[in-house]
Amino acid sequence: MNSQYSEASRFDLLADTIRVLIGDDHRIVREGLKQILADAPDVNVVAEAQSGEEVLHQVRALGGNEGLDLVLLDVAMPGIDGLDVLQRLRKEHPHLPVLMLSTYPEKQYAVRCIRLGACGYLNKGADPDDMLLAVRKCAGGGRYLTPATAEALAAAVGSGAAQAGPEALSHREHQVYRLLTQGLTVSEIGARLGLASNTVSTYRARVLEKTGAKNDVELALYAERHRSGA
Repeated sequence: MNSQYSEASRFDLLADTIRVLIGDDHRIVREGLKQILADAPDVNVVAEAQSGEEVLHQVRALGGNEGLDLVLLDVAMPGIDGLDVLQRLRKEHPHLPVLMLSTYPEKQYAVRCIRLGACGYLNKGADPDDMLLAVRKCAGGGRYLTPATAEALAAAVGSGAAQAGPEALSHREHQVYRLLTQGLTVSEIGARLGLASNTVSTYRARVLEKTGAKNDVELALYAERHRSGA
């Protein structure tokens, strides 16, 4: 009797466990996230990946939402951009929740991530209790919005077509914008995104026009102003 009860209890625990994949290119971040999640008896990190390509491979290997309940995904992934990974996951596995993580403030990326189908957006420096709350809520089919994210969404809805700042950029323009502000050249961006250099140059011109920057130096200053909220 006791043995049967013990086996049944173990089965119920496993059935209720939230299976998580962590996608982040920094090992120290992955280890930190694993430590936070390890403190929760209902969460189990079943896989980790350090590039966009590896995230997609791991999700496919695990059978999407058949073997996973949630993907914790860094916005700034090497190889395939984190936002591109998010879009691919939403197309290939529409029922698999994706919680985006970043060092960037909510106002810079949260709205874009939510619009692309993420179940939430959380800063990597968030309190561990908030991290666990977000994981549980997203894995349960809900959305996790911090007050800052909710405010950013409300502002985006209120501004309508008159968007300003990085949010006015299209997805591809925003990718080029982010890489330009990281100091990458047009050819390096082309290699990273799989685009011809002249195509990247076209996107760069659009980014400069929309931001009002005259060159990459002014663009970097523009990015810093929006990062700091100035």
